[in-house]
Amino acid sequence: MKELLRTHFERNILLTDSEFDYIFDHFVYRKIIKHQFLIQQGDHVNNEYFVLKGCLKSYMVDNEDKPHILQFALPDWWITDYQALYSNTPSTLYIDSIDGAEILSITAENKDKLCSEMHKVEHFFRKKTNWGYVALQQRILSLLNSNAKDRYEQLLKQYPALFKTVPKQLLASYLGVTRETLSRLYGAAK
Repeated sequence: MKELLRTHFERNILLTDSEFDYIFDHFVYRKIIKHQFLIQQGDHVNNEYFVLKGCLKSYMVDNEDKPHILQFALPDWWITDYQALYSNTPSTLYIDSIDGAEILSITAENKDKLCSEMHKVEHFFRKKTNWGYVALQQRILSLLNSNAKDRYEQLLKQYPALFKTVPKQLLASYLGVTRETLSRLYGAAK
């Protein structure tokens, strides 16, 4: 568990053992079961979550009770309702576990504390935020400019592990297509 987080940090910054131990002491380990919520719509959000094992999804539910998946989070990925976390407003999203998961959580206060105490940590989180923004922009552009087949192929190429972990119904929601359309695309890709 510690090794995965350290490897993750050290892709962007170098840490001594004592620096990493200090950082790690600000995280809390949690094990969650299949379909357990981390966040529900209306919740106060004060944590970011780093996935150690399993897969999480964030989604919103529209006025017709149809879920729309915004993000999946596999091991070595971060997830939360960032709007709620940073604006201190109630969550508009749900986040739950697809298959059971192990996570490390860090409170906003502890993250801010680490960032103010250690320039390296602030640099790390700034880089993660920048790359998260790039990924979000790419997703939006893909939804606006690509057809279902292209979005499917792009997702398969970029994140093949999702297709081994995530049920097709959830992948269809993420891609903005029906389950039937996804089945046709999946069959055509074989």
